[in-house]
Amino acid sequence: MSIAEAHFGLRAMEHYCQKLQDGVSSLQITASNQQIKALIDYLALLDKWNKAYNLSAIREPEQMLSKHLLDSLSILPALPRHLQQRSMVDVGSGAGLPGIPLALFYPDCHFTLLDSNGKKTRFLFQVKQGLGLTNIAVENRRAESWQVETGFDYLVCRAYASLPDIVESGAHLLKKEGKILAMKGLIPRDELREVEKHYIVEAIHALKVPGVDGERNLIVLTSSSGKNNENT
Repeated sequence: MSIAEAHFGLRAMEHYCQKLQDGVSSLQITASNQQIKALIDYLALLDKWNKAYNLSAIREPEQMLSKHLLDSLSILPALPRHLQQRSMVDVGSGAGLPGIPLALFYPDCHFTLLDSNGKKTRFLFQVKQGLGLTNIAVENRRAESWQVETGFDYLVCRAYASLPDIVESGAHLLKKEGKILAMKGLIPRDELREVEKHYIVEAIHALKVPGVDGERNLIVLTSSSGKNNENT
């Protein structure tokens, strides 16, 4: 019996699987049955642990599916199809969003889920073990005080901080040519003007998340001192 079936029951699990499959299809993402089932297992763990650990203000699994899982996956069309031998740090990962859904779709990319909250990182360790994710590491640290020997190719964050704060606290974690992938609601024009002194706004992708109202955007930043001329 799967994690999701044990937690939700067979009928509810099948409902969530179908709803998720419909959602990824509307995002024009191809997902295998294994990926769908793994995401629903993750949803079950999130729902279970949320009751004790307060991981998310969203309490209903159906809303979690749209506002967490599909929202995290909505950036996939804006990313390269393959990320072999690349690395990504999810800063302020919280309950593993967007890092865990992305890791399921990029098995050849190494993900580090970074959060300063011990309860949340303990949950992330449980998800790593429960889903058998070999391409993720969990770090219970503050981004601004963490020093890494080898920088990451990408820094991704969702509902984490303002763009200037993201740059200030996390830019040192990137390689010289690394990119910041900031998931935002409305385009923060004032924040963009502030970071444009040292960062190039490489792209702004409008995101359409099934079941979620309101504007969503992915902002891609690269350092003006970097040498990366590739596409996102």
